[in-house]
Amino acid sequence: MYIRSAREALDGWVAAGRRLARRLPDWPHSLDLLTALSCLGLMALDVPGLAAADNSLNSHLEAGLVLAAGASTLLVRRRAPWAAYLVGLVLLGWLHELTLVQFALYSLGRYRGRRAGVAAAVFYVLFAYALFNLPGWPVNRGATVADFLSLVVPIGALAVGVGIAANRQDLVRALEKQRATTAVLEAVHTERARVAGDVHDFVGRELTLLTVRSEVLARRARGETYQQDFEELSETARRAHRVLNEIIVQRGTDGAPTPGLDGLTELAERSGQAGSAVDLDVHDAALRLSPLRQAAVYRVVQECLTNAAKHAPGESVTVRIGVADGLSLIH
Repeated sequence: MYIRSAREALDGWVAAGRRLARRLPDWPHSLDLLTALSCLGLMALDVPGLAAADNSLNSHLEAGLVLAAGASTLLVRRRAPWAAYLVGLVLLGWLHELTLVQFALYSLGRYRGRRAGVAAAVFYVLFAYALFNLPGWPVNRGATVADFLSLVVPIGALAVGVGIAANRQDLVRALEKQRATTAVLEAVHTERARVAGDVHDFVGRELTLLTVRSEVLARRARGETYQQDFEELSETARRAHRVLNEIIVQRGTDGAPTPGLDGLTELAERSGQAGSAVDLDVHDAALRLSPLRQAAVYRVVQECLTNAAKHAPGESVTVRIGVADGLSLIH
């Protein structure tokens, strides 16, 4: 019974630890604090030796304070990873302490990318090699360069390599998040466009019917006192339909206004590049049409050129646009 209770408690702690590990990425400052404490805990193992060595540190307290000050630079490793790196080099030359510089190299590789990480690792190796060749550094140093390479170089390469790999993972996650956001925005835009089209079709049809019925009733009520009311209702419905067209019909699929007749030249050039030459002729009178009518003409010509390219590829197309009796004519 006690064994089962202990096992359940252990499972609960493990589950809580997993939940905390999943939430830690959402708390970057907590991760920085945990990193600094981890670095300090590893360096604390060297406190007795640092206090006893000839390095101007006379007590365990002084050694602990110096190491704590160095580890605190990791609290700003995201914004200023070079600070921890420079302090790590100072501790390396003064106290022969390699721990902080490992964390700093990882932070540089992760938060400043491959170039900064590699440059920092190369300088770290050269700096450590220069110290290695100084007399008496450290007292129990290896007698050969091979000993130096087996200790210092792997530390720098491993720390930077892991940091660069983490940086790549961060970039991949950011890209996936951006793609997901873009997909959501595109879906919303597509749905809005579909709803706008449905609204235009339904409301436009009802407004047209309302206009026609109001005009019919106005004619039937000719001479009556309420004839003017039906005429005003008809005009109101007609005006509402025109405003609806200006809001929806005139807007393109990407939300930008549909070009007018001035956009036909570019449309003809694109058609020619696709293999169907276009002979375009736009009368000056057509250019004085309202923007709404010009947008409607543009849409019609665009659809015609699309059908021509689909059903008669390579054939030349002639487009003539003019005005007769106030109405635009397309040939």
